[in-house]
Amino acid sequence: MIGHLIAPHGGALVDCTGERPADVESLEVVTLTSREASDLDMLASGALSPLTGFMGSADYRGVLDEMRLGSGLPWALPVCLAVPAAPRGDRVALADEGGRLLAVLDVEETYSYDKEREAERCFRTTEDAHPGVARLYAQHDLYLAGPVTVFERQRPGFPELHRDPKDTRALFAERGWKRVVGFQTRNPIHRAHEYLTKCALETVDGLLIHPLVGETKSDDVPASVRVKAYEVLIDGYYPRDRVVVSAFPAAMRYAGPREAIWHALCRKNYGCSHFIVGRDHAGVGSYYGSYDAQLIFDEFEAHELDIEPMFFEHSFWCKPCGQMASAKTCPHSGDDHVFLSGTKVRELLSGGELPPAEFSRPEVARVLIEAYRGS
Repeated sequence: MIGHLIAPHGGALVDCTGERPADVESLEVVTLTSREASDLDMLASGALSPLTGFMGSADYRGVLDEMRLGSGLPWALPVCLAVPAAPRGDRVALADEGGRLLAVLDVEETYSYDKEREAERCFRTTEDAHPGVARLYAQHDLYLAGPVTVFERQRPGFPELHRDPKDTRALFAERGWKRVVGFQTRNPIHRAHEYLTKCALETVDGLLIHPLVGETKSDDVPASVRVKAYEVLIDGYYPRDRVVVSAFPAAMRYAGPREAIWHALCRKNYGCSHFIVGRDHAGVGSYYGSYDAQLIFDEFEAHELDIEPMFFEHSFWCKPCGQMASAKTCPHSGDDHVFLSGTKVRELLSGGELPPAEFSRPEVARVLIEAYRGS
């Protein structure tokens, strides 16, 4: 611990921001995809500490083979910049898809990589039906590595929820929190999520609800709808002085177990001492077992990650118990449990019907119904 909050991963928050170089307009330009631009902004803020830029081959190989950087520090997913050819000079400008210059990169290395090997190691499949694998196969064939200096930050999609790691840390310190649990979500918070976040909140000082607002699949609930649903839920059902809602600017990888580790380490940089890992964290389709994202934490020594995972089983409303429960706490059979699939919930919402109160708070359901009617 530094002060009373957990130390960032690697010991200190990295700051990759700096002044706009006078010669930036004359540099060769590398255009970033939206996912790479998200990564760049997280490098700028220190959310990806201890990384100071896009990974070189030694770090890349270490992450694929051992889930460790070249230094030996745990890290679960590559943070790389794909390019079609090696740059001509030793410095390049980085631009978003609209052509806006964001940063410069000091070229250290350009190297080739095996896309199928990366897919197998990171996503546990080489099938391009997997969205993360499809993105990987579609990108350029070389990786460009080097430290970055970011002089133009991304415009946050939700300015009122935008907080860099230094900001969340300052807020936690101001509130006197020492033990903070982070909750990653790319979906609206239904009763099951509410249950596990409140169970976690019983044991810590504060809760960071940290919805991912970067690029997701086209059929995921849009971030704007999710944010509105979080607001009505927090207003009615959480103690305001013990909860912070803030945007997590990452793009989804859908890498399941490895992404659970990556999400945890990022939240450590934001000041979280604990991290909730539920059923099928960051999963997609049937590529991962229900609890693979919890089992992967066993591949590290106790406390090696510093941030402590909090594991939860799938929860449901039990009619005889009259409350939310899980298989660990409920003795009743599945016939007594209220569980709706995501598909069924979407059908109800599309028809303007509220899901059962045992599944979703009515205020949240109304936000979703309005969004479905407007789509």
